[in-house]
Amino acid sequence: MDGRAKLVDNALASGKIYEGEGFKYINKCFEAGTFHLIGLLSDGGVHSRLDQLQLLLKGACEHGAKRIRVHILTDGRDVLDGTSLGFVQTLENDLVKLREKGVDAQIASGGGRMYVTMDRYENDWNVVKRGWEAHVLGEAPYKFRSAVEAVKKLREETNANDQYLPPFVIVHENGKPVGPIVDGDAVVTFNFRADRMVMLAKALEYEDFDKFDRVRFPKIHYAGMLQYDGELKLPSHYLVSPPEIERTSGEYLVHNGVRIFACSETVKFGHVTFFWNGNRSGYFNQEMEEYVEIPSDSGITFNVQPKMKALEIAEKARDAILGRQFHQVRVNLPNGDMVGHTGDIEATIMACKAADDAVKVILDAIEQVGGIYVVTADHGNAEDMVKRNKRGEPLLDKNGNIQILTSHTLHPVPVAIGGPGLLPGVRFCKDVPDGGLANVAATVMNLHGFEAPSDYEPTLIEVADN
Repeated sequence: MDGRAKLVDNALASGKIYEGEGFKYINKCFEAGTFHLIGLLSDGGVHSRLDQLQLLLKGACEHGAKRIRVHILTDGRDVLDGTSLGFVQTLENDLVKLREKGVDAQIASGGGRMYVTMDRYENDWNVVKRGWEAHVLGEAPYKFRSAVEAVKKLREETNANDQYLPPFVIVHENGKPVGPIVDGDAVVTFNFRADRMVMLAKALEYEDFDKFDRVRFPKIHYAGMLQYDGELKLPSHYLVSPPEIERTSGEYLVHNGVRIFACSETVKFGHVTFFWNGNRSGYFNQEMEEYVEIPSDSGITFNVQPKMKALEIAEKARDAILGRQFHQVRVNLPNGDMVGHTGDIEATIMACKAADDAVKVILDAIEQVGGIYVVTADHGNAEDMVKRNKRGEPLLDKNGNIQILTSHTLHPVPVAIGGPGLLPGVRFCKDVPDGGLANVAATVMNLHGFEAPSDYEPTLIEVADN
C-alpha cells in the first residue's frame, strides 16, 4: 500500500486529522460557509480512496460542517472502466444519510480524471481550466439534476469512458448550480498522491496566477489532504503531515560523485525526477545532474500518437551515454502504460513496438561504451488488455463483446540486468522472494560500486564465489 495512503488511514483512524492545524484552518469556515471536497472518486488506492472520503465526510459533520459539496472526478484508469457509476451511487447514499441528519450535503460537479482537473506536470492547463469552471464557477457544457444521471447519460450520449467524461455541474430546478465555490468557503482536495493535484493547488492558492483566466478568485480556506510539493510548500495548509523521504539513492549517489542524467517526456518526467528524489523538485547538485523534459503531445488521447516521444527520449539517452559525461542515465518510456490505459489494443501494440525500438537504441549505446543496463517497470498494463474471470478467460459484455481492461495489472514485471561492463560472476540472488521495485535502489548502488545503506530493501544481485 502507498505510504501516503497509510498516513491518511492512521490520521483518520486515530482522529488526529481533526486535531491538526490543517483541519482547524478549514473548520473556521464551517459556521458560515460551505465545505467543498474535490478529488478522484474510486477505491483504486493510487491517488485517493473512497473509504477515506467517506470517513472525512462523517468526521467533518461531527466537527460542525453544515453544508457540504463534493466535486467528483471519475476514474476508470486505476479501476475498471464503467465502475464510476457504482462509486457515485455509494457516495449519493452516504449523502442521503447526512441529509437525514440535517446536513445539506450534495455532489456539485464532476468530470473524467483525464479531461477534467487532474492534469500533471503542466502538460495541459485546459484540463485544470475545465475543472475550475465546473467546481469553482459552477459552469459546464452539461447540466444535470443528479450525478448518477450525469455519469449514466454522459457515458451513453458522448460515448466517453469514465476517464474522459466531459465536465458537468449539478443544478437546482431553476438551473442554478448547487455548489460553486465562493468567498468564505473551505476546500479540501482529498487525493493523497501529489502529481495530479499540484496544478489545481496552484490555481486555488496562488494570488498571482497566469495559466488561465480564473474569472474570479474566491477568498477561501484551502487545504490538501497532504502537502503536494515540499519545495514549493504547496499547499501551505494540509490535513496530514507528509513523510520525510530522506536519503534517496539519487541523493546518495550525487553526494558520492556520481553524475546523473534523467530524461522522460512530460507525462512521466516527474517519475524520473520529483518522485524518484523523494517528492522533491529541483536538483540535489546542479553541477552533477541534468534533467531533460521532452514535451508530451497535448490535447489528444495517447492512442492517437502511440509512439509518443519514445524515440526522442532514446536519442537523448544515447547522446548522454556516448558523451561519457554521466555515470548514470535514467529514463522512463511511458508508452506501455499511457497507451495501455486507453484500452486500444492496436495502438498499444504500436506503443510497445516503439518502446522496444527505443530500448534497443539505448542498449546499443551501452554496448559501445562498455556500460551496464537495468531494464524494468513499476507495474504492468499493456501485457493484458481484457478483463478476465478467475479461470483467466476473457469476460464478455451483454452484447457478447470482450470487456476491455484499461487499468494497471498486478502481474510480476521483468527485470533485466546486463551489458559488457557487468563483472563476471554477478548473478541474481536466490533469496529475495519478495523482490520488487524497492529493491532496485540498492541494486543500482551496487552496480555503481557502493554498498547500499542497511535500511534499504536488499539488493537483487550477488557475486558468485568462483
